[in-house]
Amino acid sequence: MRAYERLLNYVKIHTTSDENSTTVPTTARQFDLARVLVEEMKALGIADARVGENCYVYGTIPATPGYEDKTAIGFISHLDTAPDFCGAHVNPQIHENYDGGEVALGTSGKTLSPEKFPHLSGLKGRTLITTDGTTLLGADDKAGIAEIMTLAQELIDSNEPHGKVCIGFTPDEEVGSGAADFDIPGFGAQFAYTADGGCENEIVYENFNACGAEFEINGFNIHPGESKNTMINASLVAMEINSMLPSAETPAHTELYEGFFHLTDMEGTVEHAKLQYIVRDHSSAHFESRQETLRHIEKIINEKYGEGTARLTIHQQYRNMAEVIAPCMHLIDNAKDAIRELGMEPDVAPIRGGTDGARLSFCGLPCPNLGTGGYAYHGPYEHITAEGMDFAVKVMRGIVRRYAQ
Repeated sequence: MRAYERLLNYVKIHTTSDENSTTVPTTARQFDLARVLVEEMKALGIADARVGENCYVYGTIPATPGYEDKTAIGFISHLDTAPDFCGAHVNPQIHENYDGGEVALGTSGKTLSPEKFPHLSGLKGRTLITTDGTTLLGADDKAGIAEIMTLAQELIDSNEPHGKVCIGFTPDEEVGSGAADFDIPGFGAQFAYTADGGCENEIVYENFNACGAEFEINGFNIHPGESKNTMINASLVAMEINSMLPSAETPAHTELYEGFFHLTDMEGTVEHAKLQYIVRDHSSAHFESRQETLRHIEKIINEKYGEGTARLTIHQQYRNMAEVIAPCMHLIDNAKDAIRELGMEPDVAPIRGGTDGARLSFCGLPCPNLGTGGYAYHGPYEHITAEGMDFAVKVMRGIVRRYAQ
């Protein structure tokens, strides 16, 4: 079975996570896919396939006899889809021998267009898989799951020797907690790759340092007719706080290694207001400087309006895995060689986000990210090709081969 055929089955299982939930996993429906995968793994002959109470799926393909001393390599993808857009009732559309032009997304009125997505012309002649315009596709990251499962089948069915290969599927990656309860010792790999990227020749080992920041502003409300020199309007103070941040350092004005402050939510009355930000930077030094800027703003506001007017809370999220991967560049070199062997040049670029692999790297499992062949994740324009998925499987198999040599 080809990887895209598995994908078509997996995307129909609703697995959207919930950023407001406090349970693990955040949605019980993620178990629906987890259990399907365990049964499929057992059917392939992976005897130790299992899912734990927190919805982490594990399985091991033992080393070929005589190759037990080779490096154990793992591959990891996530079960959940993003809560940004509808993930239920996914109805994938298949466009064989795609002509490189516009594609109507079902009867939704939406169109996948090379004008908005210039890379589409390079997919001409492939089998293109899209949404019907009413949901996301779920290739993020069910494409990665499908590719790992296909890799497992190919390794088991072939006579090609290999070291131990470890498989892991995590819940809740899309809400930032996918690696929180991952059992690294039980997983059994010395090194791993997440299959959770974009184009099929992509390799990522640099990601943002990331935190969330919240300003809570306490005002002083009094009748406006008697408020001179007394009222503190919390909503106006919130606007003042935001104006103190550099206006050109937002996601809309930055790219590549450039960091940003991103205002994601705001609410307010005269008496009380909140501002919520995500803060990102590839440079550890610049990341610390951004947090210091926020602390300085809190200090200035409290000096101006009185202690307790502004309260800043910073929540650390993930760090740039580059510092952990640097001593293990064989992970990147082997992935590059596997891609070049297939006739493409590796696309190595910093990711303006994070992956489970970033957190796992700092927990002791160096874990760069590989492309799955998908594009435009988290919305109705999400798409992927069958051929891109086949390529991703071959890349992973090439990596396994290199660690067996």
